[in-house]
Order: sequence, then structure tokens, then C-alpha cells
Amino acid sequence: MLDETPEGWAAARALLLAHPDLIKGDDALMRSLGVKPANIVEFGPAALARLEAARARETTARQEIESLARANFHAQSQTHALIVDLLESRNNADLARRVQQAAEERFGLIAGAIAVEGPGRTPVGWHSLPPGMIDMILGDANARMGPVIAAADLFGPLADEVKSMALVRMAVWSPLRQGVLAFGSTEPDGFTRDMGAELVAFLARVVERTAERWPPLS
Repeated sequence: MLDETPEGWAAARALLLAHPDLIKGDDALMRSLGVKPANIVEFGPAALARLEAARARETTARQEIESLARANFHAQSQTHALIVDLLESRNNADLARRVQQAAEERFGLIAGAIAVEGPGRTPVGWHSLPPGMIDMILGDANARMGPVIAAADLFGPLADEVKSMALVRMAVWSPLRQGVLAFGSTEPDGFTRDMGAELVAFLARVVERTAERWPPLS
């Protein structure tokens, strides 16, 4: 096959490679080549920018997922350790003390409390609530996460420092008495409405079963 490369093409090609802006700026030449100027001038940077933005989004999403996974694992580990600690309680007063201690030392919260409605005797260290108050606070729900409500009744002298809270309904002893397990945070977003209450609810079941060992005398 004969070489159909025109004479002088090598020199012309070298010249064009050395001065690409001459091609980009010549609209007539670009049209005759069937190439829109934007394909050369804009496509490369735009594509790179899109790829970089996608990479940044992927990296951010991955970091958020990894951070959430670490936080969940830490919370679950601390919860499991707390369960063992609660099961070692010696009485209801010790149970309440361990809940408060865990709130501070394991979860970085300001308060952890157990409250129960009357009538009837309330164990030392627990908070006493008037009948019907838990239904007033929780309504038909079994848990509530988010803004503060009835903090003085639940957290006593620590109430002013509580800015968000987690509440889970309990039922203890016989005859049945309504109660709540409550945790308070100094951060307004420490507990929010969109948070799941599964771990706190599981702790509430442990507190219920543990407290059954020592029904209060009427």
C-alpha cells in the first residue's frame, strides 16, 4: 500500500502539537474538522471536575458510613458491658446508682435515671412520678428521643443541665407499676427524634428484669 501521507505532514503535525491554541481558536477549522470547539476546550476540564466531584462524594459517603459503623459498634460494646454491670446490682438502689454511673462514664451523658409511678413505695435512688404522668409524657409510644420534657421529675438536681433526653417505658413488679428508664444529655442534639431507641429499650428490659428481684414492700 502506497503511503498517502501528504508531503510536509510531519512538520505540520509538529507545528500543531506545539501550538494547540491555534486550532482551538480557529472556528472555521474546527467546523471543517467536524469538531465543536467545546469538545476540546471544555470537555476535558468539565469531565475531570465531574469525576473529582463524584470521587469527593464517594469519599465523604464512605467516611460517614465508616464513622457511623464505628459509633454503633462502640455504643453496642458499651451497652453490652453495661448489661453485665447491671446484672451484678445488689439491690434497687445499687441498680439506680449503676445506671447513673454508666450514663456518665460509658456514654458521656449528664444523667441516667429510673423513675416509677405511685402509689406505692419507691426504691432509694429511683424517682417517684405521679400516676398517669408516663402516659402524658410518652402518649401511646414506648420510647421518646429528643427535646426535654418533665426533666425535673426525672433528673432532679441535674435537670437544668439536660438539653435532650431518651425515655423508654418500663413495667415492673406485681401489682404492675409503670416506669421509665431515662438518659439526659447536655447537648441539644445528643438525642434527636430521628434516632433509633433500640439500645435504650434493650437496657430498659434489663433494668425491668433486674428490678424484679427486689419488689418494694408496700
